[in-house]
Order: sequence, then structure tokens, then C-alpha cells
Amino acid sequence: MKITWLGHSAVKIEASKTIYIDPFLTGNPAASMGPEEATEADLVIVTHDHGDHLGDAFPICKQTGATLVSIHEVAVKAEAEGIPTEGMNIGGTIESHGVRIHMVQAVHSAESGDPSGVVVEVDGKSLYHAGDTALTYDMKLVGEFFSPDLSFIPIGDRYTMGIDSATKAVEFCRTKKVIPIHFDTFPIVMADPEAFKSKVGDMAEVIILKPGEFFIL
Repeated sequence: MKITWLGHSAVKIEASKTIYIDPFLTGNPAASMGPEEATEADLVIVTHDHGDHLGDAFPICKQTGATLVSIHEVAVKAEAEGIPTEGMNIGGTIESHGVRIHMVQAVHSAESGDPSGVVVEVDGKSLYHAGDTALTYDMKLVGEFFSPDLSFIPIGDRYTMGIDSATKAVEFCRTKKVIPIHFDTFPIVMADPEAFKSKVGDMAEVIILKPGEFFIL
């Protein structure tokens, strides 16, 4: 399974299915690719309705035929544009293209609907994308239910957790490996991933990527 960090919170998962999560590419100064390069996709998952997460989700779905998975209100907007959708809500689980997606709690805001995190189960692996969130005890439930093989955790502070809270989130969700996201895109979300790695210590393997770099899980 090839996991590529595209910059900010955008992630590409290449397994038996190709999955994009929060594909904010257009207008993202850290993006390692443009939306026109997303020529194949089975699923596009959106954690919440903010421009730096919804991003190019609709255009990518239109050009690839991918199914959009998101909170109900975003799914309704996508469906109105003729996009195949799987709307859901926090606490729910759906299966699409042989991939199981669980929508979990996030503490944040959104233009419509509610913010969320997602746990994606594909090819025997469990991946947790926290979206934008504050630290929350609900992450302990993520750990208890899913014990993620890999998590994407925001560390950029101001709009999400900073390094201290993100470190506690790693403890709560019991993840085996973690890739820090949502940092260094803009001056107001600068953070040091090496400091995060140092604080996490032996709790999990911290994989620090630059936009466009990938990790094989």
C-alpha cells in the first residue's frame, strides 16, 4: 500500500483501490500535484466542508468517476452536480468499492454539516485521518475500536491541535505509525515535525514526509 502526502491534509492511498482524502490542491502552495493529475480514483473522502479540505474533491470525482464519501450535507451538494455519493454521519459506517469507512468525531467547525475524522479499512489495514480537530477523548474510542495501523494527525496549531495535543492524540488512538499533516502550508500553521517525533518517542513510529513523498505500508 503506497501512501503519499500531497501537502496540507491531502493524502493519496494506492492499494487495491485508489483513494484521495481531503484533496486540497488548487490554491495550496505546498501541493505536490495539481487536480488534473488525479486521473484515477475510486473514492474521494472529505472530512469536512472547509476549502482547504473539500478542495478539488468535486472536480476529481467528475474526471475520474470516483464516489465521494462525506458528511450528509456535502454529499447532497455533490449529488446535485451529478457526482456519485455516499453520504454518512458521525458514528456511521459504509462500504463502497470494497472499502469500509467509519466516520468518527472531530471537534472543529465547518461551512455546512459537521466536521469529522474517518477510519478507512482497506486491504486488511486500518487508516485514521483525524481531519481538523482539537484533542478529544473520543480518540480513545478510535484506539479501542480500530487500533490504527497508520494515522494522519494535524500538528499545525491555531486551527487544529498543536504538537503537545497531537502527541496525546497518538497515545489516545493507539496508532502504530503516524504521519503529521496540516502544517507548514501557510505561515500561520508552521510547526516542527521533528519536535513532534521527539515528543511521541516510543509510542508510535513517526513518519515525516515532504509533500509528494510516499511511504509503503
